[in-house]
Amino acid sequence: MVMPAETSAPPRRDPKSIETAVRELAARFGNRVVTSRAVREQHANTVTWIENQPPDAVVFPQSSEEVQDIVRICAQNRVPIIPFGTGTSLEGHVNAPFGGVSIDVRDMNKVLAVHAEDLDCVIQPGITRKALNEYLRDQGVFFPIDPGADASLGGMAATRCSGTNAVRYGTMKDNVLSLKVVLPNGELMTTARRAKKSSAGYDLTRLMVGSEGTLGVITELTLKLAGIPEAISGGICPFPSVDACCNAAILTIQSGIPIARIELLDALQVRAVNLYSKLTLRETPMLFLEFHGTEAGVAEQSERFGEIAKELGGGPFEWTTRPEERTKLWEARHNAAFATFTLRPGSSMIPTDVCVPISRLAECVAETQRDIAESNLIAPIVGHVGDGNFHLTLLIDRDDPAEVANAKAFGERLVERALAMDGTCTGEHGVGQGKMKYLLSEHGPAALAAMRSIKQAFDPLGIMNPGKIVPLS
Repeated sequence: MVMPAETSAPPRRDPKSIETAVRELAARFGNRVVTSRAVREQHANTVTWIENQPPDAVVFPQSSEEVQDIVRICAQNRVPIIPFGTGTSLEGHVNAPFGGVSIDVRDMNKVLAVHAEDLDCVIQPGITRKALNEYLRDQGVFFPIDPGADASLGGMAATRCSGTNAVRYGTMKDNVLSLKVVLPNGELMTTARRAKKSSAGYDLTRLMVGSEGTLGVITELTLKLAGIPEAISGGICPFPSVDACCNAAILTIQSGIPIARIELLDALQVRAVNLYSKLTLRETPMLFLEFHGTEAGVAEQSERFGEIAKELGGGPFEWTTRPEERTKLWEARHNAAFATFTLRPGSSMIPTDVCVPISRLAECVAETQRDIAESNLIAPIVGHVGDGNFHLTLLIDRDDPAEVANAKAFGERLVERALAMDGTCTGEHGVGQGKMKYLLSEHGPAALAAMRSIKQAFDPLGIMNPGKIVPLS
């Protein structure tokens, strides 16, 4: 049995230590150390309802060696470190609840090597997914993981994110071959080689993917790439209900149709997409789909899905292989979260997600829709239904305490519902600050004790993104 580790106490905010660390960093990095309030607040939570807790300084390194210098200075002064990519995470991952230094890797944005023949590349953590694919576009390969935001690849690995392509290509944990990570003592660790598989020792790569900056700072990634398909077809299919959408997704997966993307939008989300992206889609529950393969293959797959949809009262499935039409649809899907503001201008959003076994998906979504209606909330649903993951964006008035409390209570019930169906509190948003309280219910005391032991072993001073995932108490 794993026993709870004796973790260090949460770091106290020591103004003298912080002042010393910032002075030493400024001597080393000059004007790449910024302490203005505006910049510091931009490097704390800005996307959701979670309180903005800014760091005391922001540093902009340009190499692994510079990250090592920053970490050593902070460790010597016991000052917290918060890694920062583009700041698009949704659960308070980049907040500094104990103050400290934000390490912004925006200047570490280079592609270091592309091995097209091996289907992999080596990059710095600050490059975004769109910038990487733009760089790769003339080499016949692409990186398939695509969260809605144009996030940094380092942040995507840190949060173990996913996206619309996950049903075919997997998530970040499936597409990271190796990492270079600066540990809390300033040492640089390489987690693996470029080989596609290995059984040599502990899987440190998977340990770091999803650790949310609590075990180290990612400074280099080796990623799997995929070949650009010969043909791609995609389109939309309306259904009479969300339940029918979910059942169509389940039947498609169970039938062995090699679908690349299958995304659910409920009627309210379709309305928001129409308003924001200037589309004219029918305002009914709908699936967005995409198939990758040969011209004959994607045509056959599209026709087979159309037959499944018809059996469930859906359709017609309107599909195309024209890139400009497909791009317009998927751009609208990626903008779905921001589109929700058109439904209640001036409101604030509380985004959340859960994931359940695909066989329980229709039931979970249906129960959630009833809960939304009974709670008098505005909460469009969109989801990566091919792997049982769906998202909600609650639109609330943050100045109305009763409304905020109602939304938070709904969020609690949503997680309880997912856990009761053997699901998870988060399919891809991560834990951060927002979902720490659910880990005990989801994993149990032995697993949580093991996580604390790992945290203590890697970060005995408790300085690496404290207040996230595992409480230091």
